[in-house]
Amino acid sequence: MTTTTRLIAVAALVALFLCTLPLTAGEADAKPEAEAAEPLRAGDVFAGAKGWINTAEPITLEKLKGHVVLVDFWTYCCINCIHVIPDLKFLEEKYKDQPFVVIGVHSGKFDQEKNTDNIRTAVKRYGIEHPVAVDNDFAIWQRFGARSWPTLVLIDSAGQPVGSISGEGHRQILDQAIAKTLEKGRADGTLAAKPLVFAPEKHVAEGPLSFPGKVLADAVGKRLFIADTAHNRILETTPDGAVTRIIGSGKAGFEDGALDAATFNEPQGMTLSEDRQTLYVCDRLNHALRAVDLKANTVRTLSGTGDQGRDRKYSGVAKGAALNSPWDVERVGNVLIIAMAGHHQIWRYDLATDTIHQHAGTGAESCIDGPLLTSTFSQPSGLAADGEKVYLADSEDSTIRSVTVDVMGTVESLAGSEDLFGFGLKDANGKDALFQHPLCVEIITGAKGKLIAVADTYNHVIRTVDPLTGDTATLKVTGLEPGFFEPSGLSSDGKLLYVADTNRHRIVVMNHDGTDARVLTVTLPAK
Repeated sequence: MTTTTRLIAVAALVALFLCTLPLTAGEADAKPEAEAAEPLRAGDVFAGAKGWINTAEPITLEKLKGHVVLVDFWTYCCINCIHVIPDLKFLEEKYKDQPFVVIGVHSGKFDQEKNTDNIRTAVKRYGIEHPVAVDNDFAIWQRFGARSWPTLVLIDSAGQPVGSISGEGHRQILDQAIAKTLEKGRADGTLAAKPLVFAPEKHVAEGPLSFPGKVLADAVGKRLFIADTAHNRILETTPDGAVTRIIGSGKAGFEDGALDAATFNEPQGMTLSEDRQTLYVCDRLNHALRAVDLKANTVRTLSGTGDQGRDRKYSGVAKGAALNSPWDVERVGNVLIIAMAGHHQIWRYDLATDTIHQHAGTGAESCIDGPLLTSTFSQPSGLAADGEKVYLADSEDSTIRSVTVDVMGTVESLAGSEDLFGFGLKDANGKDALFQHPLCVEIITGAKGKLIAVADTYNHVIRTVDPLTGDTATLKVTGLEPGFFEPSGLSSDGKLLYVADTNRHRIVVMNHDGTDARVLTVTLPAK
């Protein structure tokens, strides 16, 4: 089969594989049509890559001959793509001794995702060890007939396409297809004798933090809680950064128990109980809500089974619910409001009854205001509450929004494009303002009253939004060198603003107006 014929077959098989497993709303992010890629050079299906990560040299299909290849088209902002990563790791581990290779093709959505160094940082953050092509111009994407993030294409050991499937949640069908394709390669003699070996770029954080996702300031208790996300733990510190308690063993897992034995998997948002003796934690990759008893020094699971949930209309006992990438949590009275990023919804946990259910959002990925249950969200990832409203960073549509705690209330967009592909950096009013994948919000006090501080993550800045007028502004941060690199967590103690500067592995503290910024010195206890 010629290379051109092979590519025509790939495109034709996309529709066939999409029919093998129905996709539910929100499982894949569609991309608008782009211009056709440049003509294919014979034998080089990865032509057009602007760079490669986790490999010493560019990859070609010829070099992969004899191997079963799974090509993963992804972009690092996308929750659906993030959900596929554990599946890829499972498959890579299962077939590690066989001639099977995963090749990532990063076709970035946001401007921030078209920089090779930024992609490399994301690859390290997610623990991806297979080779990744940087496909900024969508040349490889077009060649393989991809239409949405994520799209996965399987190629056999003779270099011929087996098929393609889009969306998340397809571990079983991919596993079966890989096994059959390896078996076929053995039978027809096209399979290589041993697997290829690549040299992944290892990442070791130099300090005590590794990609901290969120931070929580407790002004009354005079302490901070830091989600040390890539270390799979939470650190409790003094306001000056001295670590007084380590919550979690640091090993990725899903175990309750004593603090030094309990395990987490990429923890994110946190909030405290009214008496400040319980810390509630979004255990993101475990798809769970955990509770840390700060008196008894124990961890227990409030909700979540450890597996990713698919039911967007669950209502009932919290313990039996399967959640979907809970990213942040805020307590309002006796209720926990949860940013369920994987469902594109806001959920509600009732502490009095230990029940959980959908609070707002149908689960469709878009930006529609109005009544709670007919509204829609796009990967909500950060929350801040004032008692009546919860403000949120709706990351994929780059919009700052609010949702009422009252179940008879509404959803309102305050600032941002309200468009999945409307992003940038522009200070303006309401819908004219532009953000780029913001991941957190916090309530602070400005010169004229209440403001919503925004971690405008992919613009590497902190912004403010007036919740009454929708006016936006960018803080002029002084004293910080180098500047922010994808900040994704914010918390205020009433006077100072703490920032989880995720990709620089640090916490920054500054005044509400951005002045006198400094890096918090986080110090672990001596062993």
